[in-house]
Amino acid sequence: MRLTRRETLAGAGAVIAASTAPSFAASSPSSLNKLAETSGRRFGSAVAWAPPGTDTGSFTNPRYAAILERECKLLVPENQLKWQWVRRTRDAFDFRAFDAIADYAEKHDFKLRGHTLFWTPTKWYPKWLADTDFGPQPGARAAAEKLLADHVRTVCRRYGTRIYSYDVVNEAIQPETGEIRDTNVTRALGGEHFLDLMYHSAREAAPHAQLVYNDYMSWERNPVDETHIRGVLRLLEGFKKRGTPVDALGVQSHIRLLKKAPVAEIVRESEGPWRRFLDEVVGMGYKLLVTEFDVNDHEAPTDVRVRDRMVADYGRAYLDLMLSYPQLGDLLAWGMVDRYSWLNNFDPRADRTMKRGTPYDVNFRPKLLHKAMAGAFRSASTRHVS
Repeated sequence: MRLTRRETLAGAGAVIAASTAPSFAASSPSSLNKLAETSGRRFGSAVAWAPPGTDTGSFTNPRYAAILERECKLLVPENQLKWQWVRRTRDAFDFRAFDAIADYAEKHDFKLRGHTLFWTPTKWYPKWLADTDFGPQPGARAAAEKLLADHVRTVCRRYGTRIYSYDVVNEAIQPETGEIRDTNVTRALGGEHFLDLMYHSAREAAPHAQLVYNDYMSWERNPVDETHIRGVLRLLEGFKKRGTPVDALGVQSHIRLLKKAPVAEIVRESEGPWRRFLDEVVGMGYKLLVTEFDVNDHEAPTDVRVRDRMVADYGRAYLDLMLSYPQLGDLLAWGMVDRYSWLNNFDPRADRTMKRGTPYDVNFRPKLLHKAMAGAFRSASTRHVS
């Protein structure tokens, strides 16, 4: 994920003018996680860290924590395990923010995902890494190998079994070309060796953990998404051929209402090709996760009643498709409350109203999307756990 799509590094996103849209009254005491568990799955959310008293999507915000504790079994850090937080300099790690998240998770019996051991696009590297010249070969390869392997070992050994699943590599494919991204790290190591090194290092340091490749290819049909999908399939095929220990594909699932068209029409265009993609992935033997679900309502009408219905219908159609796969395990939202959604900063609406792509509105009330998610979990096929 792109950092500005979530929150600034300081941990606080700009809040666009709040809407006073109506919401439905919660009609069931069952949490989203309890409903997910009926088909053998679990539900969770991203969470940030911020100092107490800060108005953010942090567990230190009591109103936000109450939603997490009511609805979720899983947590994943929004930014606080990325290199920009834990490796601001080459020679020192700073785990204070993520330690706080991990301690909160343990206290409240949440399972914890690790996001991410490496985020591939150069623009999201800490400055010192982006500026690193690994020198000529063969020294460049050895230097890059040591840097990455040491990072993986340091993180994985620090948290041990407290982290059950890692996004080992995030967004390695350049969407416009379908090829492995060209960075100083991939040039020093070679793209395939970079990837293999990360996963073999993670398997060695965290043999208990589920190892995931995570990316944001989406089901909306356009040439870039199609190229991105083909690139991810080639990547997964390569992992299998080389024996790289990748257990699952993390499908970020930032789905997008980007066309001024009826939801049913958008879904009809998307579902066939998307199912063929997923069929290829599971046909290779990979599990699936939904790692970062939300709905981008960029082109939906300003009227929040209409917009919330479109978001709910679109989200329900997508989740129904994903949950029809018994290979799909955990499902996590990328935040639970519109007020703190990364979408407000990353892709603001032309009318400047707040994005409405999470289950709860600015006033911490469940919306139609929450009801749609609950319905999808109630009707989900049973997961086959192997």
